[in-house]
Amino acid sequence: MKRVSHGTWAAILGVVHLGLMVNLLVLLSALPLMLLLFTTDPALSWPLLVLAAPIAAPALTGAFTAFRESADGETQVVRAFLRGWTATWRKAMLLGLLSTATVVVLLVDVRAVADTAASVVVVPVLGLLTVVAVATALVGLVGLAEAPRARMRDLLRAALYLGVRRWYLTALSFAVLGVQFAVFTTVPAIAVGLTCAPALYVAWANSRHTLRPVLEVEEAAA
Repeated sequence: MKRVSHGTWAAILGVVHLGLMVNLLVLLSALPLMLLLFTTDPALSWPLLVLAAPIAAPALTGAFTAFRESADGETQVVRAFLRGWTATWRKAMLLGLLSTATVVVLLVDVRAVADTAASVVVVPVLGLLTVVAVATALVGLVGLAEAPRARMRDLLRAALYLGVRRWYLTALSFAVLGVQFAVFTTVPAIAVGLTCAPALYVAWANSRHTLRPVLEVEEAAA
């Protein structure tokens, strides 16, 4: 039986450390939103959730930055996370605000037309637009973590176009995040303490690959 090398153990422990630290840092950075999800009924407290969601957006760019820098050899997870959070928090909150407002408006419209004759046609269209808005926000946050100095207009345009064009990667990210949401609703401690980082990593990897054409142009220009 072969003995596991020191390098293999170091790599395994590095991955575990990355996952656990990202879980903790995301929890702390998105604490207002997490407290609301833990202590209230979302169906009743959704206005507060809408207000808290943009504040939590930089937690995602911090996590995505930690993933990127870890792939490049950075071992200081906290430093990488804080570097990403600091570099992106303004734009991340703005992106979170824009996407949250868009989703709320679309869902309110769905509720308004649900009982009308036009609902058969209008509701699926509004539902699709909601999915596109969430996908654009996810890919946009990853793009922001990759290129913090990018203009918001260019970032949203690239996220919208490539997120729709490479829909299969977006769908895979949604499937993984959907499983994470299901875990959160049943065993939130496991969702926050263990599975959060792996789910975000998959979403980051897929979205980063989605943005590869524009990221290559950005790297070449730099």
